[in-house]
Amino acid sequence: MYKLNDPTLLRCHSYINGSWHASEKLLKVTNPATGEVVAEVSDASIQETNLAVKAAKSALKMWAATPAGQRAGLMRKWFDLMMAHQDDLATLLTLEQGKPLAEAKGEIAYGAAYIEWFAEEGKRAYGDTIPALTSDKRIVVIKQPVGVVASITPWNFPNAMIARKAAAALAAGCTFIGRPASQTPLSALAMAELAERAGIPAGVFNIVVGNDAQGIGKVLTQHPDIAKFTFTGSTGIGKKLIAQCATTVKKVSMELGGNAPFIVFDDADVDAAIQGALVSKYRNAGQTCVCTNRIFVQSGVLDEFTEKFSQAVQQLQIGNGLSDGVAIGPMISEKAVADVEQLVKDSVAQGAKIAVGGQVDNNGSHFYQPTILTNVSNEMPIAKNEIFGPVSPIIAFENEEDVISMANDTEYGLAAYFYSRDIGRVWRVSEALDFGMVGVNEGIISNAAAPFGGVKQSGNGREGSKYGLDDYMEIKYLCMGGI
Repeated sequence: MYKLNDPTLLRCHSYINGSWHASEKLLKVTNPATGEVVAEVSDASIQETNLAVKAAKSALKMWAATPAGQRAGLMRKWFDLMMAHQDDLATLLTLEQGKPLAEAKGEIAYGAAYIEWFAEEGKRAYGDTIPALTSDKRIVVIKQPVGVVASITPWNFPNAMIARKAAAALAAGCTFIGRPASQTPLSALAMAELAERAGIPAGVFNIVVGNDAQGIGKVLTQHPDIAKFTFTGSTGIGKKLIAQCATTVKKVSMELGGNAPFIVFDDADVDAAIQGALVSKYRNAGQTCVCTNRIFVQSGVLDEFTEKFSQAVQQLQIGNGLSDGVAIGPMISEKAVADVEQLVKDSVAQGAKIAVGGQVDNNGSHFYQPTILTNVSNEMPIAKNEIFGPVSPIIAFENEEDVISMANDTEYGLAAYFYSRDIGRVWRVSEALDFGMVGVNEGIISNAAAPFGGVKQSGNGREGSKYGLDDYMEIKYLCMGGI
């Protein structure tokens, strides 16, 4: 079925306190493209989760006291190992998640980049001295690790979502417990194997794999020894987890749902906008939180954009992510396909027209054709809900004021994109869009140096950049008297 250069990267047990924990109960990891079982992984329980918390708590004092430069050296080794094994890690990722192999390789590099970035940034957790109000006092501000960090991450980016949380946590001096999605645990476990090889001490990085989402989630959100909880996933689940964290007043960061507008103005480079829309919309079969959800096109270029975009989408090859030339892999489940299919049907019933695709593909029940809908209004369900699939609804607009109003007409505020060559418009629209991240003439905006995160019901906190480190640290004020 597949061959790894280093077969020991395929790990099937939770990684706790530097050891692999087997259990009698197993969960199957299946390839969504073929339905084949890739591996059977130990299904951890609340008991193993509590062991991970204990391990992380025990290792905290040692890791926090380790000089930042030494932590950086170990993290750098981890980064080097991930890049050295990029091909194997990508193969595992494609097998469990389905995305095309080229995209999987890109995700491995993207996730590793956060480890490299924060390894260096951890050495720059600067404090402050503040002028005191009296001559006999001094005011000093220092930053210290928040403590034990717990995370729950989704299936769509099983490597990168853990890497960018764990990297910041470890660089700040925190210890870490990750619970990956049960559909895609192999990437996280391979990361744990490489962390161990890099010399990350026992208890600092722990991975708990289990199907008991509710039970494990309650431990990670309510255990008193966990100081911070970080989550990437849907807004609905995020709200429940925030409420659970409130019982112990944990520090939280949330990267939640999105409804990204992609705006093409009359003065845009239409060909560049098409390429931006392709990568923003159809990457990972549209299963990304920052992918384009609504495409707004000004009337002057509507026909040109729609025609050229349709031609480009029709060229996208759909199939098994391990096959050469595939651009669109499977969706994660049949239910995910059914949800997208229903959104399309509802939109057509309300007047939308299918320009491209619009059907379950003959590759199998996990595949949905890359689709374009025209004659869409911003009031249709497909414009109001996060699609999380390879469907592009095109909405016409007349002027700048109207499109800003339509783009902002959502409870979400994660990412937005627009194309324009008017410098005045670039500033106006960038400032007017109520989103945490804005791509201007660019369809791929996330990188380790940039602050990733949203506003409104898309969450709070930032991942990546110098700001991302602060989410894993506490500010302590020292008042020194008698001077």
